[in-house]
Amino acid sequence: MTTLPILYEIFLESSGISTDTRHVEENELFFALKGDNFDGNKFAYQALEKGASHVVIDDASVIPTFDQHDQKKLAHKNKYLLVENVLESLQKLANFHRKQFTIPFIGITGSNGKTTTKELLRSVLSQKFRTYATEGNLNNHIGVPLTILRMPTNTEIAIIEMGANKIGDIEELCAITEPNYGMITNIGNAHLEGFGGYEGVLRGKTELYQSLIKNNGTVFINSDDSVLMNMEKRFGNRKVIKYGAAESNNTDNYYSASLSASVPVVSYKDEEGKSIKTQISGAYNFHNILAALAFGKFFGLSNAQINKGVSEYLPKNNRSQIEERKETKNTLLLDAYNANPDSMKAALLHLETMPTHGKQKIAILGDMFELGRESFIKHKEVLGLALQLKIDKIIVCGKDFSKAKTAGNIVSSLILSFIDKQELADYLQKNPLQDSIVLLKGSRGIGLETVTEFL
Repeated sequence: MTTLPILYEIFLESSGISTDTRHVEENELFFALKGDNFDGNKFAYQALEKGASHVVIDDASVIPTFDQHDQKKLAHKNKYLLVENVLESLQKLANFHRKQFTIPFIGITGSNGKTTTKELLRSVLSQKFRTYATEGNLNNHIGVPLTILRMPTNTEIAIIEMGANKIGDIEELCAITEPNYGMITNIGNAHLEGFGGYEGVLRGKTELYQSLIKNNGTVFINSDDSVLMNMEKRFGNRKVIKYGAAESNNTDNYYSASLSASVPVVSYKDEEGKSIKTQISGAYNFHNILAALAFGKFFGLSNAQINKGVSEYLPKNNRSQIEERKETKNTLLLDAYNANPDSMKAALLHLETMPTHGKQKIAILGDMFELGRESFIKHKEVLGLALQLKIDKIIVCGKDFSKAKTAGNIVSSLILSFIDKQELADYLQKNPLQDSIVLLKGSRGIGLETVTEFL
């Protein structure tokens, strides 16, 4: 069996890590991961043929019999690294690599806003430090190790986003990352199916707090969030950095700011009273911004550097984006990367606050996934809220919203229901929307971003 120290030496000599033979590059170390429908071990030889320096496997049967006359296979003879479990080896290697750094590792989790907060922190802290952060959605048991192993050696601050679907996930990611700084954006109704309900989400997300307590780390807490503040006492005399809205008059806050405007984008007044306009849509992002302000101050950035980092951050990847369409004169509020009941309601409330300027307001909502037995009631609640707000048309897409409308006996001429995105796309092609403010919000699997070409 290949030991961890030997594996680490080989990793340092490689050009990086790969887990997909379709994208293996020269001299990369290939990890043969397994999934429900695939076994990376079976592609080990293919990875070597494509240029991998070595392959990490946990199935010895895929190691070929080496014939002295088969020079092609013989060239790969010493490139098979057998381990007990490939995934565990990847995670242990990442933790071993993390231990080589003595820099701040910031762990971020939460039900809503963690990716936006991560990107805001990256934008702010990179004004002064060589900052590295999780790319895309690499925030799970595979993505976090890959994130750490891809960190440049000259990184000065690392920001690691941690996602979770069930109790124990954050604990596992903290064991790999060993964050010495951290924050929870909020505790909400997300992934209820895996967590078994809100209490499970609460227990799961706060595993980050337990890790910080164990490692004598520093926690950043939104003082306006009563759920998070209720857990402050767990830290005792340990370092707690609180941030919140200036209007709350919390004298314990390390950083306070005011929300001065929320449409079409968020503007705030910093602790010096200076007004700053961001490029972020939605008042629900105010506390994400506040977190970035607090981290910036804590790590010694000037007020000008902090505000520059926040104001220059441009949302992308279908999160809190605003797009103006010239041909249709539509304003798109594109927030279709993910959704849960809390973020869906916040997005609808934001749509209601948008000034119309003569335009109609339309909500295009996609199903919210992983809600388990609470799915029906949560989808019905969202529809109920949408009907109470000043929204001209509600278009829902997906089986769960359709069920909530029919089985929930919701009768309204304002609601149009489509079973999938193809039905929705066909409708939008035949009935083009114009002069409208259009919110698109739904879980990633619904793919609402694909219908924007018809808006």
